[in-house]
Amino acid sequence: MPDGRQVTPTRSAYLELKDERQLIQEGYEFLDEKRMIVAQEMLRQLAAYRESLSAYTTAHAEAVAALAGATARHGLEGLTVYPPADLEDWELQRSTHRFLGVELIEPEGTSGESCRGLPPAFPSPEAELCGQRFVSLVSLSADLAARATNMRRLITEYVRTERRARALENVLLPEIDDSIGFMEEQLEALEQEEALRVRFVGHGS
Repeated sequence: MPDGRQVTPTRSAYLELKDERQLIQEGYEFLDEKRMIVAQEMLRQLAAYRESLSAYTTAHAEAVAALAGATARHGLEGLTVYPPADLEDWELQRSTHRFLGVELIEPEGTSGESCRGLPPAFPSPEAELCGQRFVSLVSLSADLAARATNMRRLITEYVRTERRARALENVLLPEIDDSIGFMEEQLEALEQEEALRVRFVGHGS
């Protein structure tokens, strides 16, 4: 951006500054609107995160209770050697989309089924329930992680947009307004000088 104090005060230079000022103003308004839209999406993602967190907290409590029941049935050592669930064919499903340039994740549940590679020597409903409860936590954890990731990305974009908007509002716009004001003063002085010169020449003739 040219400094109005370092530019020869002419009508064309003045109009160029006015045009530039308009462009900067439009840029600020765009960033301000973008900031509001990002904030709205942040609120939507926050609501989804809280919903996911509530579901995870409930499922976690159920898993802990199931673990206590399985431990009471088998003992800690017996539960330790209980065959784990095989999740090789179990996949987390998700899709992504871009929101104002920010890639957001949309969790879509899971596909496949968990199974047990080896049959347990001493099966029990308590141990099976415990395994099911903790497997469900994996899906809920992925959902929670996706929401948290979206929030972090949106916060980063909001801060970046905020800084750019503030730079235009608090730095560039005041600077160009100062340059425009200075050039207006110079042009007015030149016009007055020209008017005096014309009047002087007219009287002299």
